[in-house]
Amino acid sequence: MTSAADTAQEAGPEKAATKGSPDVTRPGRRQWLERLRRYWPDLGICLLFLVLAGWLTHGLWPDPTTRTLALNPEDQTLIEWFLANDARMLLGDFGLVSDRLNAPDGFNLMANATIIVPGLILAPITLLFGTGTSFAVLVAGNLAFTSIGWYLLYQRTLGAGRFPAAIGALFCGFAPGMISQSNSHPHMTAQWLVPAIVWCVVRMVQVSDPEHRDGAAGSSRRLAILAMTLATLVTVQVFVGEEVLFLTAITLALLTIAYAVVAPAFVRRVLPRFVGGMLLAVGLAGMALAYPLWMQFKGPQSVPNGVFSPDYFSADLASYAAISPLSIAGTPGAARLSTGASEYNTFLGLPMLLLFAACVWWLRRNRLVLAIVPVALLAAWLSLGPQVVLDGVRTDIWAPYELLRNKPVIEGALPMRFALILIPLIATVLVLALDRAMRSMDSPARLLVPIATVAVLLPIAPAPLPATSRAPVPTFISGGHWRQCVPSDGVLVPVPLPTPKEPDVMRWAAVANAEFRLPEGFFIAPYGAGGKASMGTYKQPTSTLLTEVAKTGQVPVITQQHRDQAARDVAFWGASCMVVAESERNAPALRTTLDSLFGPGTLIVDAWTWRV
Repeated sequence: MTSAADTAQEAGPEKAATKGSPDVTRPGRRQWLERLRRYWPDLGICLLFLVLAGWLTHGLWPDPTTRTLALNPEDQTLIEWFLANDARMLLGDFGLVSDRLNAPDGFNLMANATIIVPGLILAPITLLFGTGTSFAVLVAGNLAFTSIGWYLLYQRTLGAGRFPAAIGALFCGFAPGMISQSNSHPHMTAQWLVPAIVWCVVRMVQVSDPEHRDGAAGSSRRLAILAMTLATLVTVQVFVGEEVLFLTAITLALLTIAYAVVAPAFVRRVLPRFVGGMLLAVGLAGMALAYPLWMQFKGPQSVPNGVFSPDYFSADLASYAAISPLSIAGTPGAARLSTGASEYNTFLGLPMLLLFAACVWWLRRNRLVLAIVPVALLAAWLSLGPQVVLDGVRTDIWAPYELLRNKPVIEGALPMRFALILIPLIATVLVLALDRAMRSMDSPARLLVPIATVAVLLPIAPAPLPATSRAPVPTFISGGHWRQCVPSDGVLVPVPLPTPKEPDVMRWAAVANAEFRLPEGFFIAPYGAGGKASMGTYKQPTSTLLTEVAKTGQVPVITQQHRDQAARDVAFWGASCMVVAESERNAPALRTTLDSLFGPGTLIVDAWTWRV
């Protein structure tokens, strides 16, 4: 928020040529070449980010439809289904409660990480090449464009040189936490709007400062424009990833408070006008988001609480000094310090912690750095959850997240994800240190700081995301033969039905661009005790029966009671067709069971079907 007060001023516009100059109104070839020569290093750095992101995700690219991230395939299936559902917006089918899943009740998009804006952006790719390709583009694109955003911010707002800005941006986009979240959590890695949000806030501070060059005449108009821009970015980010917006807002608020302590005179000078601008931004965003947020918290299929336990999703204090298993120097044994491969948010490594401390000491006169330190410490403390966990042992040591337990909205944020706040904070300190060192012509720091930074970053540099093969979707689905059994917008019941732990058959609907509806599935909804949040829904009796057959391969004795119950369940779902893929494990037992329930099935290509 206040970086411009401590660092180089934002680059001003180039001097205008004389009035009527043909070189200004009609730039010649030489001028275009000069501009290209001036900016080609920046383009090269941005291209490097894209290439690196592509290399890290290269395991998905040979055939995205039959490749999956090995460490979190279940969430990938869910995200691919979201992408298919989001693509329907291009066809005019859009609502914040979707009927494509959990038929007949549907589910609330705002209560789930449905990445609506990325899904809409990628809709042409989804419709042309499939959700597997869109997923691969999304995972790689989030990493690359997040880095590009921070690179531009560090150059323009901090006035940093290309090398410091590139190093900071690399860490923001490819830090261990970002790589870990890339395992099918794109709503957490889609941070490409965050640098723009930060830029808006910084510019609002500058325009609010009477002593800044932009705080003079016309500043009220500029402040209003910035407030409207900020409101727009915040509104869009809600439909990209709310948790990222929450963490960003928390960070900026804490930095504001910390900066007020270290620079009270400056804050008093800018605060009145800045507050006015922020109230305008909040008011505009509030009006735009009133209905979506009402739908999220009070609308159909909304949930009153977070579905995940903060006691389980707490960071292990020892993990901060460890190196992520997904880093070049990481080892599999470190995985025991986290809840799973998608939550290595705290694995910064001891060398990085020491480098950060050294840079803070070196830059201790910088007010921005002084504001960053307490915010970083508080974020790390919050990530430890209600009680400190040390090397896998839950201690009795209190941690401040206990104050946030069961608080509305806040409880939806997992404690260990507060550690993601550290990534841009550490990166900013590194950028400031590198930039200062490289401007110190006769100081040993000119070589020492860059060498130390590279030496620390190399061990935690990311390795490619592990990927593996997955079974292809039946030709019955991919070839469009399902239309012989289910009308468009009808309900197809795959057997066994999808669950949060085994959602693979949701890929059928994803491949079919969510043209048919599915019962049950993988989502967050209010099916817990007393209407509390649950993962998925309760199973109908026939669904439970078929799941047991699929698991054991044992054919039960089917009675008239089973048939009557099956008829009631089919009516509840509004189902048109039951389907068993020939490739399904224990398919013969499932076929026999379904024949007993509904009569003889019909083979269509590579799937058995029962019209119900």
